[in-house]
Amino acid sequence: MKAAILSLVLLIASAGAFSQTPSAPLKIGDKAPDFALPNGDGKIILLAEYLTRGPVVLVFYRGFW
Repeated sequence: MKAAILSLVLLIASAGAFSQTPSAPLKIGDKAPDFALPNGDGKIILLAEYLTRGPVVLVFYRGFW
């Protein structure tokens, strides 16, 4: 569970680096657009896949690990 959460946090934190088209910033309560990005192990993570398991909390961490 901790590994999944950590992977998701890393995934979201790096989402801006993989963005292909600029869009309007999200506001609190907005639904996140679907995305697919590699986690720390190189496995592709899909937001849609996590949403099938239940609610997802997106956390944006700025800093270095």
